[in-house]
Amino acid sequence: MDVTAVFDIGKTNKKFFLFDKDYQEVYRDYTKFETIEDEDGYPTENLQALQTWLKEVFDKILVEKEYNITAINFSTYGASLVHLDENGEVLTPLYNYTKPLDKKYIDSFFEKYGPEMDFAVATGSSNSGMLNSGMQLYWLKQTKPEIFKKIKYSLHLPQYISYVFTGIPISEYTSIGCHTALWDYGKRDYHDWVYAEGIHRILPPIVSTETSMNMNYNGKRIKIGVGIHDSSAALLPYVRSEKEKFVLVSTGTWSIALNPFSNASLTKGDIEKECINYMRINGKPVKSSRMFLGNEYNLQVQNLSKHFNVHKDYHKSVDFNQDTYFKILKDFKPMFRWISFETKEMPLDTKIPYDSFEQAYHHLMVELVLLQVESIEIATSGDTIQKLYIDGGFSDNRVYIKLLSHYLRNMELRTTDSALGSALGAAIAISDSKLDSKFLKKNYSLKKHVPFIIS
Repeated sequence: MDVTAVFDIGKTNKKFFLFDKDYQEVYRDYTKFETIEDEDGYPTENLQALQTWLKEVFDKILVEKEYNITAINFSTYGASLVHLDENGEVLTPLYNYTKPLDKKYIDSFFEKYGPEMDFAVATGSSNSGMLNSGMQLYWLKQTKPEIFKKIKYSLHLPQYISYVFTGIPISEYTSIGCHTALWDYGKRDYHDWVYAEGIHRILPPIVSTETSMNMNYNGKRIKIGVGIHDSSAALLPYVRSEKEKFVLVSTGTWSIALNPFSNASLTKGDIEKECINYMRINGKPVKSSRMFLGNEYNLQVQNLSKHFNVHKDYHKSVDFNQDTYFKILKDFKPMFRWISFETKEMPLDTKIPYDSFEQAYHHLMVELVLLQVESIEIATSGDTIQKLYIDGGFSDNRVYIKLLSHYLRNMELRTTDSALGSALGAAIAISDSKLDSKFLKKNYSLKKHVPFIIS
């Protein structure tokens, strides 16, 4: 059977898929790795273990000969760079994008290249420390000049995974364009600071995300892709198969509302509302609003489980209850103090007045969904959009979906299969086939959701 292979590398789960010519999954392999520590003791990806696993899994499939792999591509999380010396050896740990960045480096950067707001508008990147991968390069140059001098190439993680298989260093649009602070959307080129700091010398040539290299791998001719940023990969099948305007909310650790139909440049008002740009495979911007929603959900559910002394997975069995929802609404006020972010309305401490996990959980979900609604409205401001797709982990959360369909009654809400979004996008990125309007229904277990009736 001819198949396309995809490595889909998340921060937690590392996945390998095989898809047939109709994009049906025919094989999968999962693994997780314990994090290691960088030189400052901060947790980070075990890059060596990841590289070993990539080769072992792929070589095993090739040897077994049950499948004929004709192409392979790679989808990974962003904001992460691998720095190589002239011999192709990795020079530093894969610095975690959650690692704190000393404010003095951020201040010195904006003294040179600010004002901060003008810079954010130009690059579509709010000031987010290491989550701006360009700032990682600036920080490295300031703090470890001897190591920085040895860098021949800095590759974003999707392109490094491709490099593991090809030995060819390249850059591509979706990784450059995801809140990196590297790209000037008005110029359609790297921002002036990249040239001023000499960063452009270590960034390999840019190629289209749809580029592939026909290579001899272990005696077999295979089309090898250049990799794609996972959020842009998740968006691709929708863009290719949906003719009407839509917003996609890609949910997981981050919840990202993606609007690929906004033609207007970001404004200062957008930036103040945490709006940023991602990039489509053709270099066009995608107006986006992101929240650390999945991370916050996990932390709060963990605390609720301890408080009510229930199993840590109990929350997965809770279904939406309309009576419980309306009881909560009677004297509703924010109850949770957030851990991952701050909002104006949140209390100083979390105090739980409820007797049951179900009630407290419904309250939590109301608060989180209201934040999600706000995020979607930020991404769609200025556009009339009536279709809303939800994919990722929250597409299976019945309480989240019921509440979202209730609060956004003016939109048609559909959920899609949560497991394959970015992996399928990576497979489609290197294929020549066109998608029709039935693709999502056929491949994504598309479900339409209607708001509950208010009596």
